Amino acid sequence: MDTSVSPRAVTGRIDVHPRGFGFLTVQAPGTQEVLSAFIPPPDLNPLLAGDIVTGTVTAGADGRWTASGLTLVERPRTRVYGEVVARKGLFYLRIDREVGNADWVLDPGTTRVQHGDAVVASITDGKLSLLYRIEPGEDRSLERIIARHALSKDFSPESLEDARVAREVPHEVGARRDLRDVPTVTVDAPSTRDIDDAISVLPAGPDGALRLLVSIADVSELVKEGTALDSQARERATSVYMAGRVLPMLPESLSSDWLSLVPGKERRCLTVELRIDPQGRVTAADVYESVIRSWARLNYEEVAAFLDRGEVSAPMEPVRDVMPWFRLAAARLAVARGARGGMEFARDEARFTFDAATGELSGLVNEQPTSAHGMIERFMVAANEAIAMWMLVRGLPGVFRVHEQPDPLRVADLNAFAEHSGFAAGFGRELTPLALTAFDRQIAGAAAEPALRSVLRRSLGPSRYTVKPGPHFGLAAPLYLHFTSPIRRYADLAVHRTLKGYLHGRRDYLDEDPAMEALAVHINARARAANRAEADRHHVLEARWLAGHVGREFSARIVRVRPFGLVAQLDGMLVEGMLPAEGLPGGGPFRPDARELSLVGKERTFTVGMPVKVKVAATDEQLGRVELSLVE
Repeated sequence: MDTSVSPRAVTGRIDVHPRGFGFLTVQAPGTQEVLSAFIPPPDLNPLLAGDIVTGTVTAGADGRWTASGLTLVERPRTRVYGEVVARKGLFYLRIDREVGNADWVLDPGTTRVQHGDAVVASITDGKLSLLYRIEPGEDRSLERIIARHALSKDFSPESLEDARVAREVPHEVGARRDLRDVPTVTVDAPSTRDIDDAISVLPAGPDGALRLLVSIADVSELVKEGTALDSQARERATSVYMAGRVLPMLPESLSSDWLSLVPGKERRCLTVELRIDPQGRVTAADVYESVIRSWARLNYEEVAAFLDRGEVSAPMEPVRDVMPWFRLAAARLAVARGARGGMEFARDEARFTFDAATGELSGLVNEQPTSAHGMIERFMVAANEAIAMWMLVRGLPGVFRVHEQPDPLRVADLNAFAEHSGFAAGFGRELTPLALTAFDRQIAGAAAEPALRSVLRRSLGPSRYTVKPGPHFGLAAPLYLHFTSPIRRYADLAVHRTLKGYLHGRRDYLDEDPAMEALAVHINARARAANRAEADRHHVLEARWLAGHVGREFSARIVRVRPFGLVAQLDGMLVEGMLPAEGLPGGGPFRPDARELSLVGKERTFTVGMPVKVKVAATDEQLGRVELSLVE
């Protein structure tokens, strides 16, 4: 962005830093360039994170921008979390410091609160009115995150009535293909309640080709467009999975019961049938409405035990004969996918555990992906790719999932990180899918793998939904969309509706329908909010868990450089903490280099990828912060 003209009038969005200042973020029209201007605390007081404002930005001698003269244009936020403060006969709300930096007056009519209460308040014309009080014993941090990211906890009476009516619709076969006698299984974590995908394999014929059937809950049959239920699902756009709490896109009476592909029950589905030849190529795809009956609900651990060691669990007995065909289908798809490149998206995950009796946080477990996770991922990716191509050749507007090739600067950053971690990436100027696969295999099983994968995903950048077809770089897929999870993602539900409309004879679809693009933009925004909420919850629980480990030493690896310090990830766990610059040895002040790959002092330089020994110095659960100190 051109910085030669100063000052200038701009319109931008407010970001709030919990230390009491903020930034005005302005994107240059038609470009990816972003200007970030500092907002001093007094100017930030009447504003909230997410506010759209106009103002003036001025460049200082050091090239940094400062914003002033800010005027509110739009406030998307309608509610805030805060804690009540009583002063001079008035009640104030100390707003979540990630949202606002000042205490705002609560409506004088508020009489149901007292000092120290945690509440959620609505915002109307800059005034706060009590919505509800967080009861004693409830998890305040969870309520704070829900309000911070404008998530919905409850369903309206109208949508619940729609759900009740939907449950009266029987899962009849009718004109659908009857797959109830085809051996069909679901594979999920034991805790999963919203089961929306099931798999079947028809053994290979004389030509060696086998058929993989991926059957997905037919949500669009029961959740009709224009209903209150659909409106709320569309607004949420996704289920949100925060440790200890799930906010479903659809009421649980549907998501965990009437739509869920539970074993032994007939369920309406949309099935995509893939013909996979001996080379692993998908040579044909058919899509149709069906009724299935799951023969067995399997979990990842028991399926991995079969794939790795041939062990057959008791729940697997009814489908024992077809399990080898699942293994063959997965192996074929793996060969074909490996030949084109890309990376596996199944990854290590940190899972917090809670005491069943008290609900209190009891531990942190690192879960590694198994061969079963890899199998299911390959099946779902193959189904999603096949549907994307099926829709494209018929001219149907889809909510495609696009992932751009990373730019050369991001590739250079990843090269540098790998080098400092003891790996040779050798990507060159352009990262290709096959080079990505080679790097993916190189780091598998390494001690630095979790940190390397964190940086790798950041370097690759996010994927997004759009009606404009395009490739998915990370999967090395020429075309991709989401079809396999309509219970928890509205993008999948929208794809189902278009598919079913076509199957029922509709032919008036618009190419790259503007309404579908508007939906994609909305889903992108809600998906980002859900991801941030899940990350915030993770950070809060990290701080809560490590509060009991202050003073303990860990091996770690630097994964990010910030102007105010270093972010390090503890080895063997997906937990990050901050090493403040002022506490680093080696002659400060420290400054980041141009690409924020190194923090440079007078005597020492700290670089991403560098292994370090750290000690937990302090935690702040409210801010979700873990502060570390360097152990020399």
